[in-house]
Amino acid sequence: MKALLDRARSFERRVGFEGDEYRKLSVGQFPGVLFISCSDSRVIPALITGARPGEIFELRNAGNIVPPHDAQGAPSGEAATIEYALEVLGVQDVVVCGHSHCGAMGALRQGTDLSGLPGVDAWLELVRPALAPEGAADQPSDPALRDVVQRNVRHQLTVLRGHPAVRRQTEAGRLRLHGWYYEVDTGRVHELDEDGLFRVHGS
Repeated sequence: MKALLDRARSFERRVGFEGDEYRKLSVGQFPGVLFISCSDSRVIPALITGARPGEIFELRNAGNIVPPHDAQGAPSGEAATIEYALEVLGVQDVVVCGHSHCGAMGALRQGTDLSGLPGVDAWLELVRPALAPEGAADQPSDPALRDVVQRNVRHQLTVLRGHPAVRRQTEAGRLRLHGWYYEVDTGRVHELDEDGLFRVHGS
């Protein structure tokens, strides 16, 4: 914690807030992309994409999960973030980025007993019915969990399309949805293509 605090204290000096780039941020934010990713500490959207402050609007949670619209009738931070990004900020692209070695997806694939983590268990129940049936077919020796993570990205894109704001913007041709799979051990980013396959860009 001390190292983080020391770096936070020196942030203004290290970054140079006297520059025009940061003064412009006080006017408002104008991100072009909503980036939905896992809260895993190894996945840092701005680092992966090279984005500067103000370029991407982030939504992060365990397993990069998008709850269905009006799921259980409860307010959702995810739904609020999506709605604000599209209707207020006017983002034109949404990326759902899953990643290798994901703990949430690993728990689903392995059928881990989560009775001691009721909050986690309830959260993963949002995707368990969609992912568990095929989970047993994954190679248990694959620590990257590639298949289940990629299936989850496809599933979240489907759920996203059910959100009213997403549906309106995509039907109007003002919004594009993208699926990514990030390898934490190699840095490679695989993009979901029109055939439903994840490919490294240019391959």
